[in-house]
Amino acid sequence: MANHVDTQDMFKRLKAVCVPLLGASLLTSTSIPNVSRYLDELNTTLLDLKASGTVLTLNLISYTFFPLSTLLRRNAPSDIPDQILEKIFVALSVLCDDWWWDCDRPTWEQIFILCGAVMAGIDGKGKGKTRDEETKEAAGRCLIALLRVRTLTDHSNETTGHIQSRLETFQALARANKFLPILGQTLDSLLITVESTHLPLQRVSLALLSLLIGTYAPDDLVPSVLPGVISRMTRIALGTSTKKGWANGESVAGSLEVMQLAIVRALGNEICTKEGAIHPVVNLEDLAQSTSERPNLPLPESRSFSTLRTASWLRGTSSQLLIALNTLTSLVSHPTPSALLALSQFSATILSATSLTIPEAQPLLLHWLLSLSNSDITSISTHSHDSLLSLLNNPSEVQLPLQQTLLRTTNDNLLALPRLLPTHADAKVEHVVGIVEAVCRLVPSTKSEALPISNGIGKLLGPTGGIEKWGWSLLSVLELEEPPITLSTASSAQLMLEGGTDVSQWAAFPEIEFRNVFSTKTRNALERMFCALGRASGDGCLYSIEWFASVGRSGTDTRSVTATWCACRLLEGVAEISLRLGGGGEFLAQRSKRLTRLARTLARSTAELWDQSDEAERDGPPSNEEEDSTTDNTLVQHVKGVNAIHENLRITRPTIAKQNSPTKQPGLHKVLSLQLLAVSAGIMQAQFTSLLLYTLYPVLRSLVSPDVCLSSTALAALNYITTVTSYASPANLLLSNFDYALDAISRRLSRRWLDVEATKVLALMVRLVGSDIVERAGDVVEECFDRLDEFHGYSVIVEGLVEVLGDVINVIKEDEKTNQLNTDPPEEIEEVQVTSLDDLVNWLSHRHETPQEDVDTTDYGPAPREAWGKDKIAEADPVEDSALQGPDPDVTPPLNSIQALTKQIVSRSLYFLTHGSPVIRARILSLLASSVPILSGSALLPSIHHAWPFILNRLSDPESFVVSSAASLVESLAIHFGSFMFRRIWDDVWPKFRILLNNLDAADATNALARRGVGAVGTESAYTHSHRTYRSIIKTMTAAATGVHLQETSTWQLLLAFRRFLHREAHEELQQCARDMYLAVGKKEPDAVWLALSSTMDTTYVTMQFLVVPRWDIKSNATVILRGL
Repeated sequence: MANHVDTQDMFKRLKAVCVPLLGASLLTSTSIPNVSRYLDELNTTLLDLKASGTVLTLNLISYTFFPLSTLLRRNAPSDIPDQILEKIFVALSVLCDDWWWDCDRPTWEQIFILCGAVMAGIDGKGKGKTRDEETKEAAGRCLIALLRVRTLTDHSNETTGHIQSRLETFQALARANKFLPILGQTLDSLLITVESTHLPLQRVSLALLSLLIGTYAPDDLVPSVLPGVISRMTRIALGTSTKKGWANGESVAGSLEVMQLAIVRALGNEICTKEGAIHPVVNLEDLAQSTSERPNLPLPESRSFSTLRTASWLRGTSSQLLIALNTLTSLVSHPTPSALLALSQFSATILSATSLTIPEAQPLLLHWLLSLSNSDITSISTHSHDSLLSLLNNPSEVQLPLQQTLLRTTNDNLLALPRLLPTHADAKVEHVVGIVEAVCRLVPSTKSEALPISNGIGKLLGPTGGIEKWGWSLLSVLELEEPPITLSTASSAQLMLEGGTDVSQWAAFPEIEFRNVFSTKTRNALERMFCALGRASGDGCLYSIEWFASVGRSGTDTRSVTATWCACRLLEGVAEISLRLGGGGEFLAQRSKRLTRLARTLARSTAELWDQSDEAERDGPPSNEEEDSTTDNTLVQHVKGVNAIHENLRITRPTIAKQNSPTKQPGLHKVLSLQLLAVSAGIMQAQFTSLLLYTLYPVLRSLVSPDVCLSSTALAALNYITTVTSYASPANLLLSNFDYALDAISRRLSRRWLDVEATKVLALMVRLVGSDIVERAGDVVEECFDRLDEFHGYSVIVEGLVEVLGDVINVIKEDEKTNQLNTDPPEEIEEVQVTSLDDLVNWLSHRHETPQEDVDTTDYGPAPREAWGKDKIAEADPVEDSALQGPDPDVTPPLNSIQALTKQIVSRSLYFLTHGSPVIRARILSLLASSVPILSGSALLPSIHHAWPFILNRLSDPESFVVSSAASLVESLAIHFGSFMFRRIWDDVWPKFRILLNNLDAADATNALARRGVGAVGTESAYTHSHRTYRSIIKTMTAAATGVHLQETSTWQLLLAFRRFLHREAHEELQQCARDMYLAVGKKEPDAVWLALSSTMDTTYVTMQFLVVPRWDIKSNATVILRGL
């Protein structure tokens, strides 16, 4: 009942429009506006009903169609305006959506013919009138509504069988002999309108072509229209008919879909096999029949418009089709995602459906899919990759040929790479390596589903793959560029380790550039390609890795460097680790025995590269010697008379062509060798610990290199090895393998094998391990002194070993501070200020009197006259008595192991105070200064007393940094052992300082860096020798004033000598040091400080005017000092 009411309502709404429209069906100049308005109302009503989900019944459709058909019958086509006809097609398209289920054949044919005639422009009744593009678009949409294939979602009350029967009915009607000319004419008109610049009409035409060719065209008609369809769709896809560069993405997608349907229906495996154009071999019977003569099959009955599929037709058509497909290669670079996705679908469908008919197109179509799988757009790359996996993994006719094509493509691209690199065409190189990488990505991580591809790539990189052919070609053109050489006394990596930076975090390996590859994107693509080859081939590429590694170990020229890089990248791929991304220790993959064995061998052989002498690396190319020999081998003769002419009349001497010698890159070779060591560690992981005996020294040796690139690589390699071997930090790694490292260093400090940089490695190891090395310090010290005894005549080695000893002392010093083991705190000298003589007078008056002792008058009762228990007392334990009495202050406590070691270092280092190298002298003085807080007076002071003359001589050293080091030693001694330094400070040190101050004044007078102005003192810069010497002298005397008893005469000289540094024109650092010195003296002798400063500024006291120095403005600093007293 409700449906009946709804139908009545719809009927009333449609009747209100259809009745007046029927009345005005005869078009005149006055009725056309009314008809247009009625059609607008009708279309609005129909679209509202459609939007509400209402399905029109057959009666309502017939009732609505009647005025429309009357309007078309009563008026000639030429009399119907384009706007009226367009609105009629809009109404018909709405009706055809629901009419498809019940429409009779004549009506279906008439609507098809009407729409096709308007699209073709043949409805003008001989006048040649062409409808506008909007009208053709409306006709096309009406035809789409009439032809499109319905589904259950379009009408939920219908069944699949009914849908299929209706579709077959319309297909039979369209394929009937009397209707085929109409279908052909419609196809021809659509191929014309598809080139319209009106994009909506072009899209409608493409959609209609897809429907007609894919659903309604008979099988024998498609081969006939295939050439025209391919030609026209190629032009649409390439945008040759448009002035702009690229065609619209939707147009490209539509044209590729039409081409796909036409190719599959015309050249598909199934239809060609059915009609005898091809004879696939599936079993042995097919193979036997293929070798024998085939019987002549009867030709099917053909119509005038049809084309028979024969073997000769297939050969000719496939060759022409291949030419057309080649023109579409540029679509791989189309900027719109819709076009790229359509090209991916097109390639996958043609590969699957025409593998037997057009096998020549497989490399091209496969190339498109591989290129699209590298797209930056995820949807396109995923679709292309999944399509390739589906074609390769699902058993089909295309599976095996496609696998062989993939391997040939990989081989061809690898062979093409050496030809492309010298041309500097980065885009082409990136494309080629991207294809190879895409092929390798088809191998899954398990390598079980795509085993043939993995085996094929493994053969390509194996012993039978011709690595010697394409490998040498690649090495000859792929040259790595040595990074800019930046030399420094201490590498940045070493500074990071020594500065306390958290180096346990990941440190990136430095980037290495290519000489003939300028784009970073191309360089990264090359790295990914080699890694992908290694990952895809697995253990099959171990032969190539060994070959590249052997070439890399053969020298340090460009080919060897490139070979090492290739071996490292392939090894990364096989192991599925990445030095660029890091985190190799997080993924514990199961490694094969072959891979582990190869990694062990590579680590051993690579570490041996550092055993070669440095002199071999510094040697020039051998061609220079040959060239010199050829130029020097000149025959000198004394000839008289006429100059002899050569028998060939060659007046000029023949020139010998110079032979270009290969460029040596030892630094870059070591950088890549370190990367190879890191990858080997990532493969072996915990098992790599046993190889640290051989590999630890090369890493540390590179870490102290002045080459920034090499040291940074060493730092990254050390961190990586630390991570993969499960150590918390590099310090823990070195501490656990301390014996390995020390043994490697000692072997390189022998007469048979001497490396002058080994001492730097030892010093770095001491600083890096830090306080944990205290327990092992004895081994280090023993090694250093053994080498000092052996190489004491070599200043470079002695300097390095002394630096190591100094580092050991510094580490011990820091450890002592941390554990608070220092039992000798700095002596505090308290000066008693005499403010009155009353105590002295009182003492003088009673000095001869005998002091009365206090008498105890307490009554304790009867007491024995002698001690009880004499025998027990005599038998008392002396140990117990000594315990009760406490420690003997006169007995020196024994030294612990650390202090004994420090004493040994001090005593055996004193002989180098007179060494010829000023650097060694300065470092020995610094070593002694660092040992002062560690040792007690009884352990240190005898050595200082023995070496005191040499220390005093260092205060007169010609090198200022040696003087500063000696002053620092005196300062430390004054702070910790003031009583010992009393006489030495005032009798020995201060006189030398006074002489040194006078010499510095004279030197500053001729120094170009000296400060200019009235009373100026010192230099402008804080980094000059005189400034540093001034600072050391002031700080030393400040320490003396703090820890040593003052001597009146020397103190007064001190106060007068340092007034110059309070001048406001002096350097700010010297002013601060001078203020500290005067404050330190002022704590003990405030009157003397006040007298010296006030007399310098004030002329009030006549007797003290001789102290006035007008050129020194010390008022501001003197005010600060006097306020602090």
